[in-house]
Amino acid sequence: MMLKIIPKLFFIALLVGVFLLGFKTQAQKTAKTSKEFLITNYGAKADGKTLNTIAIQKAIDAAFKNKGGCVVFPKGEFLSGSIQMKTNVSLRLDEGAVLLGSTNPKDYYKMEFPGRPDSPKKDDNSQMALVLAHKATNVKLYGKGKIDGQGLQLALHIDSLHHAGIVIDPNYTIRRNRPNETMRPKLFRFSQCDNIIIEGLEVGAASCWGLSFELCANLNINGLKVVNRSYWNNDGIDITDCKNVKVTNCDLDTADDGICLKSYYPGYANDGIYIANCTIKSSASAIKFGTASYGGFKNVVIKDIEVYDTFRSAIAIESVDGAAIENIEVSNINAVNTGNAIFIRIGQRSGEKAGSIKNVSIKDVKVQLPFGRPDINYDLRGPEVDFFHNPFPSSIVGIPGYQIENVNLENITISFPGRATKGMAYVPLNRLDQVPEKVKDYPEFSMFGELPAWAFYVRHAKGISFKKVKVTLDNADFRPAFVFDDVQNLNMEQIDLPEAKHEQVVLKNVAEAKTDLKELNIKTIP
Repeated sequence: MMLKIIPKLFFIALLVGVFLLGFKTQAQKTAKTSKEFLITNYGAKADGKTLNTIAIQKAIDAAFKNKGGCVVFPKGEFLSGSIQMKTNVSLRLDEGAVLLGSTNPKDYYKMEFPGRPDSPKKDDNSQMALVLAHKATNVKLYGKGKIDGQGLQLALHIDSLHHAGIVIDPNYTIRRNRPNETMRPKLFRFSQCDNIIIEGLEVGAASCWGLSFELCANLNINGLKVVNRSYWNNDGIDITDCKNVKVTNCDLDTADDGICLKSYYPGYANDGIYIANCTIKSSASAIKFGTASYGGFKNVVIKDIEVYDTFRSAIAIESVDGAAIENIEVSNINAVNTGNAIFIRIGQRSGEKAGSIKNVSIKDVKVQLPFGRPDINYDLRGPEVDFFHNPFPSSIVGIPGYQIENVNLENITISFPGRATKGMAYVPLNRLDQVPEKVKDYPEFSMFGELPAWAFYVRHAKGISFKKVKVTLDNADFRPAFVFDDVQNLNMEQIDLPEAKHEQVVLKNVAEAKTDLKELNIKTIP
């Protein structure tokens, strides 16, 4: 029997070897025939002043006509307006190479068919960008170089044109004194593309969002340094209704949300998203689902994330436009000097239907919250909270009739600053209805005003589990740690609370609660 098996195994091994050899040969052949297109051969000048848009586009178009190739930026500064990537074209920035975005808004254009026409908010953000791609396949941007959008100078130019009456922004934000997002180019704008690799580059300084990917599939972003803090709405990476996405080993420093998952299209969703081994600093939230949330977010894994000096939430999961959010796994998050740990919210902003959030697992999280503002060193900081308040807790809040379902929090440690005082703000426990619902408001951890808990506030939820959760106070706080209002199927196990405080868990309209806490730690409100 053994003699019969050995020839079969040998034959299989031989076939595998032949296949691998053929694969290697084909890879070597592809590598040899992958032609390089040096942009200086097409007239590009590395002086940081000459506008090279036409020359760079000629190199991209030549590679495309060649049925593939690598467009090469050598060392030097190359100024450009909008360039559009094409199928089977790579763009490599060598060490010392810099692609500079023009500071003249006339040098940017919109793609002919950006996104899909069925978006309820298709004009909500800029369709212009320095690097564009539409329905392109097999595109790669990589190297040791830099892409600098020169966003502050560009945005100020757009602003001056508006005030001079030359190019009027009909949606100019008077309250915040800046041009609308639709007028300011992004750094990247990829729409309906497949098999995209962005790797190794230093990118940022856009006048709006940084890297924006919409309705794309098979997207791999790895090893980027993203510094996008030149102007307002400076998100780092925005992923909208994409499938099979990996964001790994990236370092982000952003004036707005670091990594933001969005959904603009009903019937579409971000599906199969993997975010890991990233460091994020933000004057907004580190990782956020929303605010645009029309379609859905499902099968998302977020792990091994370092957050620091971030104004808003380490993790914000928001469905306020009807999106279904489900099967979300968050683990191994370490956030230091961050304004809020966890914010999960269902709203009904669009006025049509409310969405859903269910099956969320958050494990192995450590967060340290400061008393003061954590993003004070940003030149452009997120707007201050405009009312008196004590430090905010984490929140898991649905709306009447729409509960957040099946959220498991395990092995969580959060350090809170305390120093709350009734002289600043106060919600009595016998008046928990005083906390407003804010069904149609913009979602944010501060949206409800003063909250009656210092660690977690949970409302309109079911199937909520806290296991191995430790919450600490640096200073005294008169409020209880946990407040649950309209919650079903609550489980609390191995909860570590400050020893000197009693009645740290408040239950109102809570059905089927299981806890191993002592009775003196629990206060039930009829």
